[in-house]
Amino acid sequence: MAIRLRMILVMMMVATFSGCAMFAPSPPQDQSNICEIFREQPGWYDHARESEQRWGTPIATQMAFIQQESSFRSHVRPPRKRILGFIPGPRPSSAKGYAQAQDPVWGEYRDDAGGLFSRRTHMKHATDFIGWYNARTHRQVGVSLGNPEHLYLAYHEGAGGYRRGSHRGKPQVLRSASQVAARASRYQNQLAACEAEFKCRRFYQVWPFCRA
Repeated sequence: MAIRLRMILVMMMVATFSGCAMFAPSPPQDQSNICEIFREQPGWYDHARESEQRWGTPIATQMAFIQQESSFRSHVRPPRKRILGFIPGPRPSSAKGYAQAQDPVWGEYRDDAGGLFSRRTHMKHATDFIGWYNARTHRQVGVSLGNPEHLYLAYHEGAGGYRRGSHRGKPQVLRSASQVAARASRYQNQLAACEAEFKCRRFYQVWPFCRA
């Protein structure tokens, strides 16, 4: 009886996690335009704005990070290595979710700011994590929150690696950081033209408590 009960509980947990992945938002069709991204997922704007207000990283930079890391796929993980070319092996890292946060630093975030129920597969927590991490980068190594290229280098290499300049010998990381900076700039210009759509859009968000 006890064994059967454990099997039922395991099956329920599997179904729950599978359901979470099944009902996660699909990646936006047009990821080159932040206005179209937020039109598909207006709640994402709210999450990114809350993170900006809490930690200081601009909305456009947050979304540029997430596009680079996961292409807005909620449950993505690094592909497994293949043993003998076909046997699934271990993953190269524990990175997971929108922000591709790894287990150790995600644990630090949950302890410091996120809380026990924070999930890497939820955009609210992913944007808050990026804001928290960049604020920590600013404190530790002095990178401006308005410098997405170097924020991303520190995000990828960690504060210690960034301080040592480990990114300088990694062309792919440098290229990715440059792409993030270009995307953040483009997103910022686009957002300036459409952000009013996403502010004060709810019936209870009225002047003077909400200003577009």
